[in-house]
Amino acid sequence: LQTMSGNEDDWLALKPQAPSPSQCCGSGCKPCIYDVYEKELAQWERAKAKQDKSLLVEKKKQSNNSELNPDTFTAFNISSVEQLTEDTYQYKFELPGNSSLRLSLGQHIVLRGMVNGLEFQRAYTPISPGNAEGYFEVLMKCYEAGLMSQYIKTWKKGDTVFWRGPFGGFPYRPNKHGELLMLASGTGLTPMLPILRSITDDEADETFVTLVGCFRTFEKIYLKPLLQDLARYWNIRIFYVLSQETSLEKLPWSYQENTYTGRLNEDLMKTIVNSCRRKPFVLICGSSAFNEDMSRYLKAAGIEENSCFVF
Repeated sequence: LQTMSGNEDDWLALKPQAPSPSQCCGSGCKPCIYDVYEKELAQWERAKAKQDKSLLVEKKKQSNNSELNPDTFTAFNISSVEQLTEDTYQYKFELPGNSSLRLSLGQHIVLRGMVNGLEFQRAYTPISPGNAEGYFEVLMKCYEAGLMSQYIKTWKKGDTVFWRGPFGGFPYRPNKHGELLMLASGTGLTPMLPILRSITDDEADETFVTLVGCFRTFEKIYLKPLLQDLARYWNIRIFYVLSQETSLEKLPWSYQENTYTGRLNEDLMKTIVNSCRRKPFVLICGSSAFNEDMSRYLKAAGIEENSCFVF
């Protein structure tokens, strides 16, 4: 009997742990961390029923071959850390040789964090071009009380972190939409950039784009040089809405004519939608409150729900 219970303990030690809610990033990944758990649990149950531990061998929690994978976490090294604003950083990660992540547009990847033994996961969209070779870059905002932020703040060049993916994405096709209206709040800018870049890189793509970036102050606008470059293209317009600026006088003159102060409200939305050159298809990315507000304002401006995509 003794050996039986000892054996039972062995099997219990091998049983996969159910994820805690903090480990799910809530972005609708396929497979979600819960799907991965269900799969591992079924595998464990089969192995236990047959009393054959070798059936568990294929269970691998992470890999080091630097190939991004949706099921398992892969180790990537940080090659540079750049602070963009007081709470926003741009991180560059190494890819072996001249390989690339090969993400489709607006796809996100999931980061695993660990603080005081608690594991959690969050989704981020790389801002580097999908075909960038040998590296990928991610823009991250750190929040005072955020668990992931506590973890990210400790990162230095040369550290190793774990990602899995890719997931989601917007199924963009050149010239499918006459005009894209992109509504982005803060780091909600990130899934818009690969789509913008693909349009400007493709001479045959004549899609108009109106990007509306919502930030608190002028200082808080991310990636200004990149946005200014993109705005030089004939088919790209960029507007800024700065909720905590009261006047445009202190802004550089090149920003004054395409910047609004205050919040992006229903009236401003109508103005922007009416200024679009063609009936727009709308992409939205921000906090859940931002996304809900935008959907409401768009409806008031006559844009149907089936003409919107929320990241």
